Amino acid sequence: MPTLTDLTSYADAQAHASMAALWELFDGDKQQLNIAHECITRHADGSGRAAVRIAHSPDTNGVAHDEILSFDQISAGAAQFAHWLDAQGIQKGDRIAFMLEPSLPFYVCLFGAMQTGAISVPMFTLFGPDALKLRVGDCNPVILITNTEKAELARGCVGADGLPRVVVADDGLMDVIALYPATYSPKSAANDLAVFQYTSGTTRELPEAVKHTHRSLVTLMFAALYGTGIRPGDEFFCPSSPAWGHGLWHGTLAPLALGVTTGTFAGRFDPVRLMKALDDYGITNMSAAATHYRMMKNSGKADDYNFHFNKLSYTGEPIDPATLEWIDQYFKVPACSMYGTTEIGVVLVNYPGATDFVVKPGSLGKVVPGQKLEVQRPDGTPSPAGEIGELMLWRRDQWETTKDRAKIDEDGYFYHCGRADDVIISAGWTMSAVEIENTMLKHDNVLECAVIGAPDEQRGMVVKAFVIANCDGSDALTKELQTFTRQKLAQHEFPRIVEYVKELPKTPAGKVNRKVLRDQEAAKAAAAA
Repeated sequence: MPTLTDLTSYADAQAHASMAALWELFDGDKQQLNIAHECITRHADGSGRAAVRIAHSPDTNGVAHDEILSFDQISAGAAQFAHWLDAQGIQKGDRIAFMLEPSLPFYVCLFGAMQTGAISVPMFTLFGPDALKLRVGDCNPVILITNTEKAELARGCVGADGLPRVVVADDGLMDVIALYPATYSPKSAANDLAVFQYTSGTTRELPEAVKHTHRSLVTLMFAALYGTGIRPGDEFFCPSSPAWGHGLWHGTLAPLALGVTTGTFAGRFDPVRLMKALDDYGITNMSAAATHYRMMKNSGKADDYNFHFNKLSYTGEPIDPATLEWIDQYFKVPACSMYGTTEIGVVLVNYPGATDFVVKPGSLGKVVPGQKLEVQRPDGTPSPAGEIGELMLWRRDQWETTKDRAKIDEDGYFYHCGRADDVIISAGWTMSAVEIENTMLKHDNVLECAVIGAPDEQRGMVVKAFVIANCDGSDALTKELQTFTRQKLAQHEFPRIVEYVKELPKTPAGKVNRKVLRDQEAAKAAAAA
């Protein structure tokens, strides 16, 4: 009988996808399951087969290098690290935090801690002191592992009790753990906590960890099979940092659990370096953020490389039409959106690789098997096709808000219409920041832009666009952009204010951070008042 990895069509997904079928992909069961075993140990067969390819960003001399880690190498290191943690007195449920770029120590820490029953807590390497302290204060790790460069920053988080203990993942540490046995018997049950994952959102001063059990890996396979389309035999790559949900769950754990070699990026992101890696590795399946695709387009260097894709996916935010056209031109396959959050998982997908599923440009796709979503009006009734409403998810026997606005079409495809707080109401008109951004990005002189509602005494709020242009900003260009947008959208739907900037604020996950821009404008208005 075929397993879900043997089936690629949309029709098969609707007919055969179930939790029972997902469990068949794993060695563990509902009582005993360990992520490290499922992702690494069971695939370590002595062959030296690659598990992770790491493309390092260029150094100060412009030199870049690759690092290839095998299942055997990671499995042995993780087991040795687990024994080392036992020797340090680490107990089940203790948190082990690590702030490392993708590297052998990163994967050894990630999977070794989980084998002991401890909880792995990945931290973004670009955190400043405040961001790191907030997260360390929230999860209270016993050990915080980092590199030499970040060690002093990490020590600034040590409390009066001496915790967390800061450990530098240098050659000395690797030499020490190498003295321990290269096999380990996992101590976790399926429902034990395995990972604390922090979101990149900015809605709370104190971030709260999303807590995942080992059995979360099973549910993740819905996103892997139907959101990224991963199947054995793929050459996979995800440039998102594994400190965040997309890079860890979709870019690391999902492919490894299926025995698929994955790829990632270490260091400052460079779109040209990424394209070289995609060519060198013969990558056939990539899942990335919308920003990654846009930066590759804006580099103007795609003609220098050959691409080998048969599946593409993206997440985090919608891709503008101009970038979608560029993807079609250079990558020759449609980019398939998948929608979800760290808290709720992936719930809308475009089934990459399914020949019987039509990918509609700009669409979030259709619902993952087993999920139920609706676009609703404020009174809780379903919105008809084409009408924007709030995207609601049926969970725990009730409708829960995703805090996103969306619409559906007559064929049941969902479309993202911005966060609830990205809606701009000006002089009674309701406008979508995302829709205006997508239109402006079609202009030849616009490389990136972000649109928000700025306070206005007469209209309550007006549309303001922050633009990164490929030429000097001017009044003439502003008028041209305003006319361009009005002609394509509506006479009232255009940026009344355009500010030219060199860069846009981004969340650590690479999304444009409109909240920072809104806060800046609110502060200006308050100062003026």
